[in-house]
Amino acid sequence: MISIKTITVIGEELAISWEDGLENYIPLDKLRVACPCAECQGEPDALGRVLKPEVRYSDNSMRLISFEEIGGYAINFVWADGHKTGLYSYQLLRSFNG
Repeated sequence: MISIKTITVIGEELAISWEDGLENYIPLDKLRVACPCAECQGEPDALGRVLKPEVRYSDNSMRLISFEEIGGYAINFVWADGHKTGLYSYQLLRSFNG
């Protein structure tokens, strides 16, 4: 099972140290744009087509306010623009190369 050892914001990056020794440094703007929620990425219609919605970002969109671990498998981030619906799975977070 994948687990996080430490997670913190350093400057404009999210730093994650994993229990297996892997480390990720993810730029906050890259993290925000990759938000996996339906509001940001779209969701399939009845025929399975996904139309990505137009997402508008403000100056506060890339500023991370807080985060919390969800069920030992994901992190929920709260952004300064009020966005907080994306659950970033550990697998998704590990896929970022910074």
